[in-house]
Amino acid sequence: MISNTVLLKKQNSYNMGKKYFVFLILGVLLAAYIYEPLPDNVEEQWKIMLLNTFLKTSSYLALFAEILGLNHFMKSMTLFSRIQGFPPTSDENIIVRDTTFNDIPVRIYVPQQKTKSLRRGLFYIHGGGWCLGSNDYYTYDLLSRWTADRLDAVVISTNYRLAPKYHFPVQFEDVYTALKWFLDPQILESYGVDPGRIGISGDSAGGNLAAAAAQQLLEDPDIKIKLKVQTLIYPALQNFDFDLPSYRENAHYPVLSKSLMIRFWSEYFTTDRSLKKAMFSNQHIPLESSHLFKFVNWSSLLPEKFKKGHIYKIPTHGSSELAKKYPGILDVKASPLLADDSKLRGLPLTYVITCQYDVLRDDGLMYVTRLQNSGVRVIHNHIEGAFHGTLSFLFTKVGYRAADQYINWLHENL
Repeated sequence: MISNTVLLKKQNSYNMGKKYFVFLILGVLLAAYIYEPLPDNVEEQWKIMLLNTFLKTSSYLALFAEILGLNHFMKSMTLFSRIQGFPPTSDENIIVRDTTFNDIPVRIYVPQQKTKSLRRGLFYIHGGGWCLGSNDYYTYDLLSRWTADRLDAVVISTNYRLAPKYHFPVQFEDVYTALKWFLDPQILESYGVDPGRIGISGDSAGGNLAAAAAQQLLEDPDIKIKLKVQTLIYPALQNFDFDLPSYRENAHYPVLSKSLMIRFWSEYFTTDRSLKKAMFSNQHIPLESSHLFKFVNWSSLLPEKFKKGHIYKIPTHGSSELAKKYPGILDVKASPLLADDSKLRGLPLTYVITCQYDVLRDDGLMYVTRLQNSGVRVIHNHIEGAFHGTLSFLFTKVGYRAADQYINWLHENL
């Protein structure tokens, strides 16, 4: 006869075995959820996978809340991203404070060290698809500190109102209002900034706004001060064609998928889902605006190595009604690549960063070509093995290197 003690031990072993099996299954499922097949030339793949896990989890939760009618997708994403907020904190090198420029919130970084000479000035615009982001995010705060310290520069990092509450051209107008305020000679004097050494910079949607603002300054008779440089970090520069080689190749890669980028673009103009649907099928530009496609024709603007045997497809024209309802989709201030050559010629020395695995890669590449064809001096830094948002990933080797290269370039040219 088997004793009760032996039976109890067997029962406990059985229960422990079940627990281990459950934990094993959960571990396998978690690993499968985190794992993302990445190209071989991507460094520190585990860091990218963990970052992507946070991003896609936030996205799934936001989408679930939207399906249930609890909250707009972008509003939920904003709530999740607020954990990155960082208060204005001065240190032994940099004085940091929040203020407003003509009612637009900005964060100002000024070196602590006294100087008798005037300093460089840099106006920075954060990214986030015109829907997300803030100048108080830790990564933007850190990049601005490094820039101000290493350049001995005054850095103005601006905010702007966001979609879906506000749509184009509000974001552009907020940025341009703050920029004009900063470029006022009296304001520059108050911050000890050299009016001959001012640059504008932005990443992603911020790169879009930086490019548009730099173009607008050329036509503004009220602004006498000229920018010395513009730096565009993986910028979004056109909403005309979502069938570029970079959109085809990188549609499902981490950080910024094709579907999310199109969602950002459509939200920039409206919450009307019909525009998103038309953009996703690449049928949102009306026939009467087809002449503008020459400015974004990748078959003639991309370097050969980025075409990789892709065949150019002439976009299918969409309804005129969409363009009438949302004229911003045809506005050069929303799509700086639509500017004609005569408008580009007056732009300052330009630094453009593009990343290999980024749907926006070809926007930057085409702008490089168009600027060069217009006689503008351009330095192009293409980062192999990198994804969209690399300069915000300062915890990675490639992100740190990219930020270091960006600041070094500014140090030499601003």
